[in-house]
Amino acid sequence: MLSIPPALMRSYDILLNRKGIHNNHRPHYKKWLRYYLDFCNKYEYNPKDRKSFPAFNDKLRNKKQSESLRKQAYFAVSLYYEITTSNCNTEITSAQSPAPTIYRKSSEVADQRNNPFVPTDYTFPTEIKEPVRPQSMIAEEMRGGSARLKLTNASWVSVYDKLNSAVKVRHYSPKTLVAYKNWTRKFQAFTKSKDPHLLNMNDVKGFLTHLAVVRKVSASSQNQAFNALLFLFRHVLEKEFEQVEGVVRAKRKAYIPVILSRKEVNRVIGRLNYPYDLIVKLLYGCGLRLFECMKLRVQDLNFGMQRITIHDGKGEKDRAVPLPKKLVRELKAQIKTAARVHQEDLQAGYAGTFLPDLLADKYKNAAKEFPWQWLFPAKTLTLVPELEEYRRYHLHESHVQKAIKRAVQKASIPKRASAHTFRHSFASHLLQANYDIRTIQELLGHSSVKTTMIYTHTLRSMTLKEAKSPLDF
Repeated sequence: MLSIPPALMRSYDILLNRKGIHNNHRPHYKKWLRYYLDFCNKYEYNPKDRKSFPAFNDKLRNKKQSESLRKQAYFAVSLYYEITTSNCNTEITSAQSPAPTIYRKSSEVADQRNNPFVPTDYTFPTEIKEPVRPQSMIAEEMRGGSARLKLTNASWVSVYDKLNSAVKVRHYSPKTLVAYKNWTRKFQAFTKSKDPHLLNMNDVKGFLTHLAVVRKVSASSQNQAFNALLFLFRHVLEKEFEQVEGVVRAKRKAYIPVILSRKEVNRVIGRLNYPYDLIVKLLYGCGLRLFECMKLRVQDLNFGMQRITIHDGKGEKDRAVPLPKKLVRELKAQIKTAARVHQEDLQAGYAGTFLPDLLADKYKNAAKEFPWQWLFPAKTLTLVPELEEYRRYHLHESHVQKAIKRAVQKASIPKRASAHTFRHSFASHLLQANYDIRTIQELLGHSSVKTTMIYTHTLRSMTLKEAKSPLDF
């Protein structure tokens, strides 16, 4: 192992003496410094650069060193940084601050009382506190342009700011941003707010295993967490996301969606009031997702071609579905209702509707044009604080969900039916009518036919069990 140069050892001894470190504890400081210098020499890191310590910390973690030992290493190496940044070779001035205090959680106090690294006059606290560090060390780190790397209670504000920007620049849906933020918060809590620069794949593996073993989340939730961390590492932390091996994965069970019969669909629709009955008819008649139905605009309906165009569906994909002939009269009446609401908004001086992304900047008057208005406008207006103006949003999804839940209860249907159940029923009933699976896939907007194949489990098998020669057909 690489030995500490004599000149550096003398400066380090002087600094330990000025810091008031007991002679019995100094070998532990020197041990960590020797390990650090040997690591930098072996892996070609600059030992004077504070950015080298995260790699050293990762090495200690890979060697199964505890958090308290890694804290010891940090404070030992931080004294070395004091020497290198102040250009001290043979002496240290007497105006040095006292030794840094290492605070621990109250649950760790009992295990650390015999730790030889801690000074003899150290008082163990009964609660978590922020570490008190010498002012000289803080000033030197600020001059060096690097922030203190904390194993706990570090700030993640910049992480969430970057995450927000990274998701929006890729035009992901707002729901994706909410889900990624949620998993990032849980990951932050699991790592005890470790400095983002110190995060590595061991933290990811531990978190995913924790979700499966302790939290017992579903396979889909664990996969969503995996995707969120993958995005976090690659596009926010800008770190390599290595292959995750040895992680306990939540067991994926076969899922068969809830399906309503045609009679049950009619019973639910019959107990819905306007406009929720028309919305459910579109969900079932066109196989729409709820948010796709709510985002329909007047211009998306083409009565001449008998088509409905779905813009920015799941995965930002567009598709077209047949417009049910039985809904032509109701949809035209709904357009007249939307036109009346729009005309009242214009007369009241409102700013129109909400437009996607920066379309309002490109087309200044588009927000007040009728083709851009929602097919199902909201009952109340929405204030845009930064613009100090009122705009009309579409009907909120939660209103539809509550109305469907009440209708299912009134119809006395003993099934866990929701808005998405009508989309499942759409696919199953088409399959039951012998429609091609690929056709159903396109109507649903699935990227893979494997996703559509789930509906084959919702129907009674009609295949012949006994083998027969085609010549005998």
